[in-house]
Amino acid sequence: MSLTIAEAAEQTGLTPDTLRYYERDGLMVRAVGRSPSGHRQYDDAALRWIEMITRLRSTGMPIRDVRRYADLVRAGEGNEAERLELLRTHRQQVLRDLAEVQRHLGAIDMKIGIYEDGLARRGLDLERAPSV
Repeated sequence: MSLTIAEAAEQTGLTPDTLRYYERDGLMVRAVGRSPSGHRQYDDAALRWIEMITRLRSTGMPIRDVRRYADLVRAGEGNEAERLELLRTHRQQVLRDLAEVQRHLGAIDMKIGIYEDGLARRGLDLERAPSV
């Protein structure tokens, strides 16, 4: 399978500019293939790697760390311990971020409970109550 940059953008949910940026900034593990006319051709391996980059970025990994991870993967065998440490460090940060979001969600749930209790005490229909 081979996709154009527009097709790859549609499949990944990214823009063509973002895909070009990933390539230009050293975030891809290997160069994106080219057609005889020079147009980019994204294969399954490139799409899987883009998905990995997207997941790392979506969980807050800084570009410099994504680049470092890509450099390590690109270098091949022998640096797995470094890759593992980078991913473990990021995982710990994601867990801290998740715990913070859960605390915020708890505060929102508490506020919802206060409003629901107040409306119920006044005999108002919770389903018809305006959002606040």
